[in-house]
Amino acid sequence: MGDSAEHQYVQKMITENPVMVFSKPSCPYCTMAKEVLDGTGVEYRVEEIDGRRDCDKLQDIFKQITGARTVPRVFVGGKCFGGGSDVSTLSSQGRLIPLMKEAGAKFKK
Repeated sequence: MGDSAEHQYVQKMITENPVMVFSKPSCPYCTMAKEVLDGTGVEYRVEEIDGRRDCDKLQDIFKQITGARTVPRVFVGGKCFGGGSDVSTLSSQGRLIPLMKEAGAKFKK
């Protein structure tokens, strides 16, 4: 599965974007994660995966590389920090912004 087009796509998105979110618009935890990120002013990339023909394959890849196939899958600096609750916890602990800055994320002015 590591050579598949889907796996390469996921790796490319994670590598090219300091803050990357794989999401589904109908998911409340995805909404939570995006609201937390919006509150920080960080510039991040979102890929809404529902409706994609390869949605199940992408979620299988998330399982392979992160241990969970659920969304959101939030990556900062190429490392998965989990989902909505995890991102919210990092933010409330004051750890999210330093992680994003360390990853080279840009912030809106």
